[in-house]
Amino acid sequence: MAAFLQRLPRAGPRAAAVGHRVGRRDASLGPDPGATVRVRFAPSPTGFLHLGGLRTALYNYIFAKKHQGSFILRLEDTDQSRLVPRAAENIEDMLEWAGIPPDESPRRGGPAGPYTQSQRLALYAQATEALLKSGAAYPCFCSPQRLELLKKEALRSRQTPRYDNRCRSLSQAQVAQKLAVDPKPAIRFRLEEAAPAFQDLVYGWTQHEVASVEGDPVILKSDGFPTYHLACVVDDHHMSISHVLRGSEWLVSTSKHLLLYQALGWQPPQFAHLPLLLNRDGSKLSKRQGDIFLEHFAASDFLPEALLDIITNCGSGFAENQMGRTLPELITQFDLTRITCHSALLDLEKLPEFNRLHLQRLVSSETRRPQLVKKLQALVKEAFGSQLQDKDVLDPAYVERIILLRQGHISRLQDLVSPVYSYLWTRPAVHRSQLGVDSEKVDVIVKRLLGVLETSGLSLTQDVVNRELKKLSEGLEGIKYSSVMKLLRMTLSGQMQGPPVAEMMVSLGAKEVQERIQKVLSS
Repeated sequence: MAAFLQRLPRAGPRAAAVGHRVGRRDASLGPDPGATVRVRFAPSPTGFLHLGGLRTALYNYIFAKKHQGSFILRLEDTDQSRLVPRAAENIEDMLEWAGIPPDESPRRGGPAGPYTQSQRLALYAQATEALLKSGAAYPCFCSPQRLELLKKEALRSRQTPRYDNRCRSLSQAQVAQKLAVDPKPAIRFRLEEAAPAFQDLVYGWTQHEVASVEGDPVILKSDGFPTYHLACVVDDHHMSISHVLRGSEWLVSTSKHLLLYQALGWQPPQFAHLPLLLNRDGSKLSKRQGDIFLEHFAASDFLPEALLDIITNCGSGFAENQMGRTLPELITQFDLTRITCHSALLDLEKLPEFNRLHLQRLVSSETRRPQLVKKLQALVKEAFGSQLQDKDVLDPAYVERIILLRQGHISRLQDLVSPVYSYLWTRPAVHRSQLGVDSEKVDVIVKRLLGVLETSGLSLTQDVVNRELKKLSEGLEGIKYSSVMKLLRMTLSGQMQGPPVAEMMVSLGAKEVQERIQKVLSS
């Protein structure tokens, strides 16, 4: 056994001693006054960041910021066979896009790094060595074929598959004999019958007798990589994590983790297991749903503020549910004790309305509006490109006017380059035969409108334009006001429906309105 232990990787200079803790505190319900709060979001880079992961990260972030603590990103990449290219970068990119960047991470570094588990193998080996020496762990020489056979037999008997702990009772002589043949066995943790109870900050007092329903779990694979159970315990200890906020699917495993803490002589953090985020119909969010990844929402021009708002609005942790909360408001109002055990049902059909509210807030902000102007300019160039007959439509003052006039009416900035708003950027090709009014009456209407527009000192506001249009209509015999509006809307936009005619005219400006009217007159 001693020779086997010597083969385990040794902790490098960055690794802390097995029993060392920095800033540990007594376990209590909620942060102790003056205690350092350190939380972590620890996804596996086996896929891109989706809404379920964002919600877990967000709750960790707002809890940390509420208590002036640190939010850590740790990548759990020990299952090397399932890693997805670019997933690690995507996770950190999307956290930054969402406005909840980590304080410590693989990209940013920090005092408890490295923050990628595949770079921390020596720490897991060191912990495994301590568990082997104390008898809390043992080498397992069972072949994959035998383990698969156990699984099949259990399923055939309609039982939950579990390891039969065969290697637990091997003598030192038997272990030495097997090590000579198989020098790199897996290491299993010896589960105790009496699992400790713990007070989860969401689910209350909880206990799971894991030894009665599970076999001893593998904690270190034969390739030297740890399983989740060992890695999360070791990393949370060495990173001085004070609170573990994670999905409720890990609630049952927590008793197993507490046994590991106990065997290693470490003080565990406090646990708060978050209820699941589900689809509106109660089904689980799935990576197969292409529309749950943050990249999809970013590419679809949804605001990160709207996503943070909707995933907290549908759940718990706040005194009341309200739309339109900003991140600072989420931090201020968050209360861990208000999280309930009920799953949160996410209705993405409401996302456009959440986005409309947050877009309107950005438009109203003097400091944020210039960013929207630049973004819309880029969207117009991308959408229309060579179709732009007049580059003046990219003038910042014009673009800003469009945004201000349409605020509250659009859900996304991208809506302003949809076909219904194309008239704002390109001149429609309209012939007088499309106007639905006799040609002679068309001449009368548009000439009178030109006369109004040429009035000296006329202020082109919606109220003024509406008043002048009503006056113009009242002076026309045999033509309804609605017919006049339809004619003008078609003249200006080439469309039967759209924003009010007065708004169209204010948006385009007097000069452009005149040019479009003249164009129809000459057709």
